[in-house]
Amino acid sequence: MRALLIKELSSFFASITGYLVIIIFLIIIGLFTWVFPGQFNLLDMGYANLDSLFILSPWIFLFLVPAVTMRLFSEEKKGGTLDTLLTRPISDLTIVMAKFFTGLLLVLLALVPTFIYYITIHNYGNPVGNLDSGAIMGSYIGLFFLAAIYVSIGLYASSMTENQIIAFLFGAVISFVFFFGFDAIGSLPIFKNIASIIYFFGISEHYKSISRGVIDTRDVIYFLSIISFFILLTKTKLTSRKWNE
Repeated sequence: MRALLIKELSSFFASITGYLVIIIFLIIIGLFTWVFPGQFNLLDMGYANLDSLFILSPWIFLFLVPAVTMRLFSEEKKGGTLDTLLTRPISDLTIVMAKFFTGLLLVLLALVPTFIYYITIHNYGNPVGNLDSGAIMGSYIGLFFLAAIYVSIGLYASSMTENQIIAFLFGAVISFVFFFGFDAIGSLPIFKNIASIIYFFGISEHYKSISRGVIDTRDVIYFLSIISFFILLTKTKLTSRKWNE
C-alpha cells in the first residue's frame, strides 16, 4: 500500500491540484479569520479563541474535499488504468485505503498551517496563553474525523462514475446531507419526539460534542463507523466491477 500511496500523492503534486487545494483553503480561512470584518474575524472578537476556524472549516470542506477526491477513481476509470490496477496482486481494500489516505493527507496538509493561528493567539493573548487549549485541540481532532468522513464519502462518489464533475456533486451532496440534513430533519415539529435520535445520525452533533475538548467514545465510534461504511461501499463497488467484466 505504501508504494501506491506514494504514487497517488506524487500524481497530485505533479499537477497543480494538490497545491490549489491547500492554497484555496488557507486563503478563504485567512480572509474570514483575519481580514473580513464580522463575526468570524479574530481581531473583532475581543477574546482569544479559534471558533471561526472550526465553524467555517466544515462548510469549506464540503466543497474542498470532493474536489480532492473526485479524481481518485473517476480519472482512472475514464483513462482505462483502473482495470490495470485491479489486475495487480493487491487487494481491492488495499487500493481503496491507499486512495483514502491520499485524500486525507492532502486535507490534513491544508490544516497544518492553521496551527500558526493557535500560536499567534496564544502569544498575543492577555495574559499570554489565555485561551482554552483543550477545546482547540478537541476541535482539531473533530476536524480530522470530519475530513476523514468527507474523504470516505468522496471516494465512494468517485468510484461510482468516470465523470469527475458528477463525482464532485455526488460527494458534496452526500456530505451536506450527513453534516446538515439530519439536523434540518430533526428540527421539524413532526419529529420533535425523536429529534435526539435523528441528530445522533448527523455529523454535526458529534463534531460539536468532540469540539468541546472532551473525547467521548460514542463520538469516536460514530466517526469510525461512517468512515468504515463508505470505505466498505467503495470496496464493494470495485469488487462488483470485477464480477461484471
